[in-house]
This record gives sequence, C-alpha cells and structure tokens, in this order.
Amino acid sequence: MHAVEPASFFADIVFDRPLDHAYTYAVPDRLAAQVAVGKRVEAPFGKGDRGIPGFCVRVAAEAPSRSVKAISRVLDGDALVDDHLMKLTRWMADYYLCGWGQVLHAVVPAGVRENAGTRQAVFVEALAADLLPNPLPTVTPQQKNVLDRLKQEGKPLEQGQLCRLAKCGPGVVAGLVKKGLVRKFTERIESGHDDDDGDSERSPHIEMNSDQVRAWEAIRPALGAGYHPFLLHGVTGSGKTEIYLRAIEEIVRQGKEAIVLVPEISLTPQTIARFRGRCGHVAVLHSHLTDAERGGYWRRVAAGQVQVVVGARSAVFAPTRKLGLIVIDEEHEHTFKQESTPRYHARDVAIMRARLEGIPIVMGSATPSLESWANAQKNAFTLLRLPQRVESRRLPPVKLVDLRHESKAAGRGFAIGPTLELAMRQNLKAGGQVILLLNRRGFSTHVHCPACGHVAQCAHCDLALTFHRMRSALVCHYCGWETAPFQKCPACADGAIRYQGLGTEKLQSEIDSKFPGYVCQRMDSDTMAKPGSHRKVLDAFRDGGIHILVGTQMIAKGLDFPNVTLVGVVNADTGLHLPDFRSAERTFQLLAQVAGRAGRGDKGGHVMVQTFTPEHPCIALAAQHAYTQFAGQELAHRKEHRYPPYERMARLIVRSESEDAAGQFADKLAAAFQEAIKRASGPVRLLGPAECPVFKLKNFYRFHFQLQSESSGMLHDVIRTVLALAKPPNGVEFQVDVDPYNML
Repeated sequence: MHAVEPASFFADIVFDRPLDHAYTYAVPDRLAAQVAVGKRVEAPFGKGDRGIPGFCVRVAAEAPSRSVKAISRVLDGDALVDDHLMKLTRWMADYYLCGWGQVLHAVVPAGVRENAGTRQAVFVEALAADLLPNPLPTVTPQQKNVLDRLKQEGKPLEQGQLCRLAKCGPGVVAGLVKKGLVRKFTERIESGHDDDDGDSERSPHIEMNSDQVRAWEAIRPALGAGYHPFLLHGVTGSGKTEIYLRAIEEIVRQGKEAIVLVPEISLTPQTIARFRGRCGHVAVLHSHLTDAERGGYWRRVAAGQVQVVVGARSAVFAPTRKLGLIVIDEEHEHTFKQESTPRYHARDVAIMRARLEGIPIVMGSATPSLESWANAQKNAFTLLRLPQRVESRRLPPVKLVDLRHESKAAGRGFAIGPTLELAMRQNLKAGGQVILLLNRRGFSTHVHCPACGHVAQCAHCDLALTFHRMRSALVCHYCGWETAPFQKCPACADGAIRYQGLGTEKLQSEIDSKFPGYVCQRMDSDTMAKPGSHRKVLDAFRDGGIHILVGTQMIAKGLDFPNVTLVGVVNADTGLHLPDFRSAERTFQLLAQVAGRAGRGDKGGHVMVQTFTPEHPCIALAAQHAYTQFAGQELAHRKEHRYPPYERMARLIVRSESEDAAGQFADKLAAAFQEAIKRASGPVRLLGPAECPVFKLKNFYRFHFQLQSESSGMLHDVIRTVLALAKPPNGVEFQVDVDPYNML
C-alpha cells in the first residue's frame, strides 16, 4: 500500500511502452514546484508498483474521477522537451501508430536522459547584505580571505576552485556557512566542454550562376515569412550547398537557428568544413559520438549556444529555441527512414516540424524521391531547378558496358571487364584518379557446394553467408553471426567448396593484382568502423596518396574531388531485382549520384557502368542523366499498380520464434483486417498474410501484410481498429510500419 500524500494537482504521464494513452498521477505537495510538462518523473507502474521513468505531458488542477497513485520523484531539473517538440511527438505517435512515450524516449538521446558528460558540483555563494546576521560574527584570517575572493569574483564559485584560490580546506568554508555568511548549493554542470566546432577558416561566398540566383531569389523572401516547402532539384555539382549556406547565413543574421539534415554517409570532413566556415557555431551530430558528447551538444543547443545543427536522421529533433529554417540535403536518401520504433521518416517529420513552427524548409537532391517529386508536380512544394553544373562544367558522359558480352572476354571470376580496365589504365596514366562503386561488402557473396548444391546460410536467418577473407570468416550481414569457412561441405562432406559472387574485398584484391603500381583503398562499413577513418582516407585521396577508391554506396554521395576523371560502376544490377517496388528508383538514384562524382575539375571526366541489363529504363535513363523522364515513367508505373505516392501504405509484420504460432496469429489477424475493411467508409486493400521475402531473421519466423488506401486517415482507422482487438499471444510480436521503405 502507498501512503496517501497531500496533492495540489495532477499530471498525465506517458511511458516507453506501446500504449496509446497517458496515465494520470497525483503530484505530492513536496514535488509540486518541480513537476512540469516535458520533464521526466518516476512513477509506480505495473506489477509490484515498481517505479519507472515517464514523461509528463500535461498538468491539471482537476482531480480524476477515481483514486490515483502519486509520482515518486522528478528526474530532471529542466524540461527536456519544449512545447514545439511536444506537439511534434504527439503527431508522430498518431501517424506512426506507436506510443507517445516511445516517441519521446527515442527523441531525447540517452546521453541527455542519463546526464552523460555532466557532474554534480558544490558551489559557494556570498549572502546578500540584507541576509547577513546582525551583529556580524568575527571571522578568522582564512575565512576573511575566502569572503574577499567571493566578492572579487562577484559570482558563486565551485567549492574546489574557491579553496584553491584562497589556499584553504573545505573546513574553512563550512565555518562560514555555520556563521551564516555564505551558502552552499549543488548544481549539475558539464564535466568538460566540447570544442569540436573549433576554429574554422572563413569560407568565401561563391559567385552564383544565373540558375542559382533564381533559386536564391525565390527562397530569400520566404525566410522569416512562415511555412513554405521548397524542392531544390539540382544536378550533381550544380551548387545546391551554396544556396543552403546563404539561406542559413540569413537565418542566423535574424537571430534564429537552422537544422541541416544530411545522410550519415554525407557527413564528410568536406561537408562539415563548409558549414563551419560560413555558419558560426555549428554542432555536428553523427553516429560516432559518445553519449557524453551527444548530451553535451543537446544541452548547448537547448541553451542557445549553437546556431546551426548539422546531422543525420535524429538531428531533426534538436531542441532549438528559435528555429528559423530546416534544410534536408539528399532528401531522397533511404537512410532518413528509421527501421525501429518509432519508424519515422526524418523528411516527413521535418516537414511537419516546419509546418508546426511556421518556418520554411528546403529539400535538395539531384534525384528527388518520387514522393517529393509528385508533391512538386501538384504544387504542394515549390520546385526550384539547377539544371547546369557550376562554372559551366558538363555532366560526365556515361558509357554502358554490356556484361553479357564483356564477361566472355574478361574470363571467369573477374569483376573488371576489359573495357573498364582499359579506361582505368588510360586515366591513371594521365594522372587522374578513379572511383569504383560496388554495393556489396565482403570477398565472396555466397559459398556453395557444386556436388549437392548446399549454400552456406546463417544459423539464425534465411540469408546466405558472405565470406570475408581478411577475417577468415563467413558472416551474416544482417545479424552479425559468423562461423569459420568450410573445408568440406557440411551436407555431403565433398571437398569442392566454391566461393562465388563479388564483394568489395575481392574487388580490391583484383585491383591490387592488375594495378600493382597504384594505391587502392577500400571504403565500406568493414574498413570505416573506427572514428576518424573517413577523414583519414578522404584526406589521403584528396592529396593524391590514393589513386583508386573502391567502396559501397558511402562513396556515391557528398564527395567532391576535382581530380576524379573516371567513375566505374562494377555491377549496376545488384539492387535492381529485389522484391521491392522502389528497387528501380533506388538503382537510378545510386547510379546518378555516383556518376556525379566524375568531372568536377578542369580535366573533366567520364563514367562506365557495367550491367547485364543495359536496356532497363532506370539504367538507360541514368546514363542519360534523364531524371525527369525516369520520374515520369516510374510514376506512371506506380499509379497503375496503386503504389505510393498515389496510395498510402502500411506494412505489418507478425514474428515469432515458433513458425506455427506466427502463422496462426497471422491468419487470425487477416480475418480481423478483412472484417475491419468491410466496415470501413472507403476502399482499403489488403495483401497477405504471406511469408516475408526473408522469412527467418534473428531466429524469428516472419509473416507480413500490406495495407493500401487512397486515404491516410482510413488506413490508420482500420489498423487502429484491429490493434485494439487483436492482442498477440505470448511469444508472438506484431509490428506496424507506416510508409515502409524496407519491404524484405
């Protein structure tokens, strides 16, 4: 039983649970001055009435109709979430069909929740004259020295610092407290100041061409004039970043802040240096930050000490005090989609934040997402175009190399065909540098037995293992499980094991063999895991210490090296034939983006794309830099098959370690959806249940549904109806993904 404490008001609390409502608690009088919306509290919840943390989302004077428990304690000195972020997270919980507490827990970094990078400090403050005892007590010479130091500083001092200055021990301070001449208090402070935005050279303004001037003249009047979404469609190298920088400079001049979202892979030293050289105090948020560093940045942003926040997906939640602009570079990037609860898309959240705060948002890309392009076509976004590269540089010519003929001449097992090899030799001999894209990690992408057909698979997933020669291991790229390479087939004991398929590790080995006089460096998640790895490699590449840069999609974007005269795509088909309606769009975007790395200097450049399907529209049109034509064709295809952006979509996954339990619940869920759809006020289409394309992942068997409707509201209503009724049994989980990007 809990003792009843006097309560002056009540608070609604949400927890990190998949719950669609808040719980009301009494606020004891002893905590009344501390509780506020946006702070975390500890409150009894669940079995045993154990206290768990939750966010306060509302306070009210009126008592609920039933008796309620009281909160135990307040966890934060200041509110972690302001009114703007409260409204945004409420919208996210409704739209992405998850708990409000889950959203708030995800929005506030762990380093902030845990006060990482801070410490409790004891401060000493001299009391004001009207608070001093009368008559004044006598003091020792040491005590007088302490009082003189405090008066000299004119502010409270940390006790340790004060003792060092006055050359005394804490006992002297304790004596002054006892005599009523000073007071001690504790305060949480930063344990170390991060100076990562250090000294940056001032970057000069670049003289804009006529296209850039037109785009800037359209954006400039909107700065400070309310919500206005812009889609900046500029070919690679057209100077989109200069437009961003000018807009940010103007917002900072107005005394406001800006948030700039970029894909994680675009957070290169080059990108960061450009923003720091033009935009004042810049906080850069990325995945390599420690909790203490992330917490420090959050607190500095909340305190108004940072004008510009540059970061990946989660930077959209930066606690700016007076936000004036949001910029999203490479807005088409799939990495802006979060694949765990809350499954939000940072671009869509950013648009809603801009709408709620009444500010402009600028989204830029050479290959806009078809959702954004469709919004521009119906004038929901203002479309701005940069059709030419800066300094009148031409887009690089692209040659398609048909591997159906090339592979015979190249011989078995080689990744680089004769045509690409000859082009590499000519460019390297002329002093140029080469970038090669292969969006597959590892050495061999699958290992099989020719005698019985057995393929090495993950013990926990329905996925083939990839052979990594440097680690001498077979690795699952999804769950990380690995095992030693086989000497004999585990199924039939035959010794003729074959290592086939091509990854970046094997490609680097082939280059080292074919180009022994040149330095080749690989950039993928295996080689770039350590903090600072990207900077080290890219600096060496810029300085000419690396001649050939090989990598996955992380080398396709954000790199600007004038000496790159050849870009080669080793296999354009790697992601084209996946069971995903976005596969053609992603392939076009990747090819167009990597092609844009060539020809950025006076030497010019060209691109070679090796493919088995040169006639496929997304490959043929990418070779022509024909985005508008591709978008028109692909949108017509989407409309015919009722895919986004013409219909809204949600994907629902049932998973369990028991295949039968997952299948039975999926069938039960299908019946519930069919019943809910019958009662819906408009058409909703249900596909499934069916086994997921990758049926088993991390020991879980998975079935999925696909729901589509022209009305987002109708789609949400049907799902909410079923979620309220169909509770999964023990051992079965049910996930909802609104606007899914991963269909596997």
